[in-house]
Amino acid sequence: MQFDIARKCMKIGPVLWMGAVLFLTSCHGQTTTDLNESFTETKPVLPGIFQIDSLAQTLLNSKVGVVGNHTSFIENTHLVDSLLSLGVSVQSVFAPEHGFRGNVPDGDEISDQKDKKTGLPIVSLYGKSKKPSKQMLDGIDVMIFDIQDVGVRFYTYLSTMHYVMEACAENDVKVIVLDRPNPHGHYTDGPVLNLEQSSFVGLHPVPVVYGLTIGEYAQMINGEGWLDGGVTCDLEVVECLNYTHNSRYDLPIKPSPNLPDMTAIYLYPSLGFFEGTIVSAGRGTDRPFTLIGEPGNKNGDFEFTPRSIKGASTNPKFKGENCRGYNLAEKMGDELPLDSLDISWLLRVYAETQNQDEFFLKTLYFDKLAGNTSMRQDVLDGKSEQEIRKSWEDDLRAFELIRQKYVIYP
Repeated sequence: MQFDIARKCMKIGPVLWMGAVLFLTSCHGQTTTDLNESFTETKPVLPGIFQIDSLAQTLLNSKVGVVGNHTSFIENTHLVDSLLSLGVSVQSVFAPEHGFRGNVPDGDEISDQKDKKTGLPIVSLYGKSKKPSKQMLDGIDVMIFDIQDVGVRFYTYLSTMHYVMEACAENDVKVIVLDRPNPHGHYTDGPVLNLEQSSFVGLHPVPVVYGLTIGEYAQMINGEGWLDGGVTCDLEVVECLNYTHNSRYDLPIKPSPNLPDMTAIYLYPSLGFFEGTIVSAGRGTDRPFTLIGEPGNKNGDFEFTPRSIKGASTNPKFKGENCRGYNLAEKMGDELPLDSLDISWLLRVYAETQNQDEFFLKTLYFDKLAGNTSMRQDVLDGKSEQEIRKSWEDDLRAFELIRQKYVIYP
């Protein structure tokens, strides 16, 4: 069976033939399986970057820009290095939140710089400007976007892709998205964003978990006319191989400093809401987005003390203070991956805090994360999990009809 799969991988191109074979034998659990069934056969899930040598042949007469970061790898080779080795004229690299190397803490601005290895200019898309200017795009014919997404609305790489597509549409630059699997691609759930709450942590009217790969999502941005002025981007999606929306895909590289493993990634859609509350979601510990707690919790059975961690959390919530709460990696480990949002912990911790009047941050960042004001009010009003979930059912069904228009994979 392995040799049959390897022969299929040869279609990717001779340059990546050996890499595909190595990937097959050491893919760190990146296999296609039905999440609800045991499996007897495995096939390697190959992100779009595995077709880069055949794509490169079409780019030899183009000047190329790259939107990428530390996840833009095939085996041990970065996308930029692969393109240069294949004779593609790369002009510049555009870096999102966390930077080109993925070692900048959440929210910290990124500055323009030069890549030490290639000498290419690195243009920040998470500093003074989050959208490429006409000047930044001068001399670029094609922009390649290759970043591992995690399938959650408030993960900012979606917004970066939106602004890149918009700028490229306005300046006649083609965009090629190298698609990557979505670890939450098997379900949709959560409140659909009300555009009044639109921000960089959520630009579009989609639920918290939207069940699309980043390539499918790019097609939805285009197809739904979400770019400013209704412009349409010249878009091409290089598809994943052997991927379905029921694939269990373990990310080989952590997508950002505070999502260090699959446990954190699977819990992130549910625990991300705590970023808009007084509760710590474990930033400043070795287990971010698996721990929840705060000094005012009355009943928690786990304690932790956030600290400054270089490259991840410079000044975390409750730095140096003892927090009481829960270790959800232990309590929910056997239930992962989830197939729905779990807001029971939000309601539980709210009920247990001594600071209910201050539970939601005064900036109302929670509303940006939820995408509405009603979810916060529902918590304050003491509504049950079932009542809160029911409030977003109609919008979720309407979104699913939109989503189906852009699905590439079964």
